[in-house]
Amino acid sequence: MNTQRRTLLQGAAAFAALPSLARAQAAWPNKPVRIVMPFTPGGTTDFVARLVGLELGKALGQPVIVENKPGAGTVIGVDAVAKSAPDGHSFVCVANSFTANQTLVRKLPYDTLKDLRPVALMGMSEHVLATHPGSGLKTLADLRNQARAKPGTLSFASFGNGTSAHLSGEMLKLQMGLDIVHVPYKGQGPALADLLGGQVTVMFGNWPEFRGHVQAGKLVALGMATAQRSQYAPAIPTLAEQGMAIESNSWNGLLAPAGTPDAIVQRMNAEVNRALASPAVTEAFHKGGIASLSGTPERFAEFIRSEIAKYGDVIRKANIQIEG
Repeated sequence: MNTQRRTLLQGAAAFAALPSLARAQAAWPNKPVRIVMPFTPGGTTDFVARLVGLELGKALGQPVIVENKPGAGTVIGVDAVAKSAPDGHSFVCVANSFTANQTLVRKLPYDTLKDLRPVALMGMSEHVLATHPGSGLKTLADLRNQARAKPGTLSFASFGNGTSAHLSGEMLKLQMGLDIVHVPYKGQGPALADLLGGQVTVMFGNWPEFRGHVQAGKLVALGMATAQRSQYAPAIPTLAEQGMAIESNSWNGLLAPAGTPDAIVQRMNAEVNRALASPAVTEAFHKGGIASLSGTPERFAEFIRSEIAKYGDVIRKANIQIEG
């Protein structure tokens, strides 16, 4: 057998031995792509995932379906994807709570850093601390005075245990020495509804969802949780201007199950970044007051580690923990 024929036969045998996943990967995606949303519908993270998902569907040639699976401070939805097949057809859209739960939840059913792969950061919304008009509060000083006059009677709502709204409220309690009660919800939508109805006193919330209510006088903005005055709400003083060093926001990004092939992660990252730069997403983000984050999977991984450290410090100081 000549050398050329032997080489051809060896090459054919090697190709035949390739794992089926590697061959299927070239045709990815070959069915609808699922993005699990561990929050209720209606919040900024849900909006961003659906908006970006529309653009992804066009680029990938398959429908991108956003599936709401809230509960247990996002643990249920994240765990569902951590245990999914790593074939590039299941992702989860996480937010701040994903990194907080590493310290907050005593027994997570997944390993935060080993069972999921960072794919892409997407968006970030600034937080406003707001109250309902019936509270009589106008400033942080008013909140301090009322909380000290009636300890344990005021409350703050959050999107759920371990969410950015929860931990920002804990930071506020620590810095101001307040005795106010945390009331967790299964998402921003139901929490905002109760804030508007006066069932809870204050709440850190995403400016895009709160803006219309503040402008209509249905909510009172006590301050923006930003380092400088927000370009989206320049008339509202920051919490820092009122003596509280609290910066708070809601970010979101995509994770895939560990074991998802590098080629799929890199392709999905590239398509997310293209979607974020598209006219439709850029315009919607600008109108909604949402900042685009984008970047590489490696940058997202570094970001996750830094957020785990930041929230871990707050959780330990506030001495809060939840059973898994």
